[in-house]
Amino acid sequence: MYATVLVATDGSDCAAAAATHAIDLADRYGAALHALFVVDQRFPAATEFDQVVEREEAAGEVALESIEAEAASRGVEVDLALRRGTPYEEILGYVEHNDVDVVFVGTKGRNPIERFVHAGSTTERVIRRTQVPVVAVPLPDEARER
Repeated sequence: MYATVLVATDGSDCAAAAATHAIDLADRYGAALHALFVVDQRFPAATEFDQVVEREEAAGEVALESIEAEAASRGVEVDLALRRGTPYEEILGYVEHNDVDVVFVGTKGRNPIERFVHAGSTTERVIRRTQVPVVAVPLPDEARER
């Protein structure tokens, strides 16, 4: 039923919870697991662009390595990808080019400003624009208490 599973991460607690669910599903079905981090290039001012992108790429590598470690602890291999662009567009492109069967995303990302500045969240846009199932994972209870 599921041959290819994608988890889109931004390094948030919600994304980490989504990764756990994606790993579980990939393990259960023997599916290929992919993890994607997109460096959002819509925000930085021109004078800070390089520094912001470098910082975001470093955060992306940490987020992807965390997923890789969790997957490895379950015996699941994962293909890691770091892209630059508009997050929902890159996720949708990745889904199409990799024949993804299901996408896991968190319901709340690291950047609460995105919702107001860009009229909607990445998760909402992915849900509305893809033809594959999207599992939107909420913030875990233990993370809400922090």
